Amino acid sequence: MSAILSADDLNDFISPGVACIKPIETLPVQQADNSDPYEVTTEEKAAAAEPPPPASISLTDCLACSGCVTSAEAVLVSLQSHTEVLTTLDTYPSLRTPWLAHNGTNGATNGHTSNGVTNGVNGHNAQGKLFVASISPQTRASLAAVFNVSDVEAGNMIAQLLSGPSGLKSGGHQGSDFTWVIDTNAMREACLVAAADEVTNALSPEALKASPKPGSEGAIDTTPKAPILTSACPGWICYAEKTHPYVLPHLSRLKSPQALTGTLIKSVLSERYNVPPSQIWHLAIMPCFDKKLEASRGELTSAAWLPSYDQSQDKIRDTDCVITARELLHLAAARGINFASLPRTPLSSADRTPFPDSKIDAFLFPPSRRKNQSVAAGPSGGYLHHILQTYQAQNPGSSISVARGRNADVVEYSVVRGSETIIKAARFYGFRNIQNLVRRLKPAKASRLPGGKTGVSRRPGGATAAGEGVKDYAYVEVMACPGGCTNGGGQVKVQEVEEVRVYEGVQEANEDAPAPKPGPKEQKEWLARVDEAYFSGSDSEDEANARTNGHSPEHDVVDGISRSRMKDLMAHWAGITGVDQQKLIYTSYIKVESDVGKKKQSDMERVAGLAVTAGGGW
Repeated sequence: MSAILSADDLNDFISPGVACIKPIETLPVQQADNSDPYEVTTEEKAAAAEPPPPASISLTDCLACSGCVTSAEAVLVSLQSHTEVLTTLDTYPSLRTPWLAHNGTNGATNGHTSNGVTNGVNGHNAQGKLFVASISPQTRASLAAVFNVSDVEAGNMIAQLLSGPSGLKSGGHQGSDFTWVIDTNAMREACLVAAADEVTNALSPEALKASPKPGSEGAIDTTPKAPILTSACPGWICYAEKTHPYVLPHLSRLKSPQALTGTLIKSVLSERYNVPPSQIWHLAIMPCFDKKLEASRGELTSAAWLPSYDQSQDKIRDTDCVITARELLHLAAARGINFASLPRTPLSSADRTPFPDSKIDAFLFPPSRRKNQSVAAGPSGGYLHHILQTYQAQNPGSSISVARGRNADVVEYSVVRGSETIIKAARFYGFRNIQNLVRRLKPAKASRLPGGKTGVSRRPGGATAAGEGVKDYAYVEVMACPGGCTNGGGQVKVQEVEEVRVYEGVQEANEDAPAPKPGPKEQKEWLARVDEAYFSGSDSEDEANARTNGHSPEHDVVDGISRSRMKDLMAHWAGITGVDQQKLIYTSYIKVESDVGKKKQSDMERVAGLAVTAGGGW
């Protein structure tokens, strides 16, 4: 290898640009009626005139611009931080439960309008908020590796910080804390079952023959085309919408576990407690910064599911704020709390407020802890693994064949029975591999020569580079981070471990301490430790049976998840909220147009453009 380029220089991270190329999209200043275009004005008068308002670029503006595509847009997502969490907790008192939760379906109680569009909780403080947090298993794994505790103990420490007596409420102005702390593994199970059904529907003869209407690519009511591409990674989705819109028909329409948890929390609590979604504040603690981008999507708001929503109402995010593992430690430090000293025992179950629906309460807070994933499932939720397991269960005598690609982040899988291949799928992690994937999915250009065939131009790499092989997949698990979600940009990095441990007063054995200047070898070793903590969160056979009631039909239970029980829960959710399942579970994607390199628009053109795009897309 040459001295100019070495393996140490290879990195998927694309640094955010210093300058923003997004024009300030505001309405043009209207001239006063009494102004004279021929009037001569002195410099003193011009200086004394009212200055224009300061220009500002919001997160929504940044997301609507395709001038920058990064794997971790930390500069653009700084609006969601531990500071916002503390400010919100100190501004609003916690709405205390239990209240009278009405048991009707989509009804009104005590004179309030149904669906939570009016303020007040049966006469309680309308200025307060109901605080709910959701925690990803990757975040727990990162903190478990830092503090050398188990995945379970790390989860207990987080719950103690958010809801415990010695946690955030001990130093806040309002004494506010989080009423519920939810494991996103719960809604991950719903995502896995729905993902398997989505693949089955996409491979049905009707779906294979159907041709989508022009302009409907990525719509919520369309069936994605095979190969279906995972949509749970917001960095990948942002990249696809901005630079490769031709892959939109392939994107899974499923919401991510974060988004699905937010929708569940706000729709059920809004209905049961008769409060507006704006009084329910959902904090998600995730492994990467790009989850903040997901929370800012216009499609993931109350406008998508609130039955009584109209354009005059504000769109309320399903997830109000996202912070990462590192920011969680900043959150504790800002309150003067030593995270390492927090109790490693669970909060008392006797003090836990029941969720206002017994069936959903039993699902979100089971008597035994949910497992994370097996090593075979990978560190990113196990979408691909669950789909393969589902097809294997439906085809007795079949087996799963594994073939590694050109690097460790590309793996091909097949469910085979004898010489028959039932389904093919693959895993592509990291932007370098994603770029290869989308290139091979790009439609072939039509020949410009009369009578010429489509897609016969020479391409390096032969037929495989032109798409053969990739289009044979039924499903592709796509994640932006090399190594998967445990390597997210918001996780505690190897070079930060020693600093965190010194600050928290944690003493570790010499062999456990990272090198003073960790290199690629130390980074891989640290990621292996985080993965070990992630995969250590497994439950026993008895716990799996407890989640399936122990009497599920044959082939119904896949990897400890009962498909019939999960579908029954989703139907129950739709029933108590009066919202169609499609609006609760699925979302949509749009092509983001770039204005880079285009001629400057006139004021009239910009006003017309703003009127058309207001409220849509990112």
